[in-house]
Amino acid sequence: MSRPFRFNLQKVLDYRAQLEDQAKQALVRAQQAHQEKAREVALLDGNLARHMEAMSSQAMQSAADIWLGRNYAKRLAEDLALARQAEAQLLHEAQERRLELVEKAKERKLLEKLKETQAKRHEQEEFRKEQAGFDEMATLRYRPPVV
Repeated sequence: MSRPFRFNLQKVLDYRAQLEDQAKQALVRAQQAHQEKAREVALLDGNLARHMEAMSSQAMQSAADIWLGRNYAKRLAEDLALARQAEAQLLHEAQERRLELVEKAKERKLLEKLKETQAKRHEQEEFRKEQAGFDEMATLRYRPPVV
């Protein structure tokens, strides 16, 4: 009966798989934050475009209305610029999380490959031992013909 294969670094492999899962979750959170910010940028951009269109289409506005409209448009433009900057930062963070996930996956796959190699080597060694046992048994049972 052959002994079962036992990988000495199984706990390390499990830990690396756990780190990879955590990196996946961090990537998902970063992507969601980026998507939310992208929606916010699109909303601000749409609001600014509608406001500018509304300002240009209205005739006979008072000076106070024009001043308020310009200040509102200026503030919308500032908010849009800040939101775009935050979106770019979140995109960069998501890309870093993706690279981190790739690195964690490589580390885990390296250990899995080592485990597969050691398992194959163990299987070959067990097969060799079994064959040696069979050969020994055949040698002991062999009786040359009596002449």
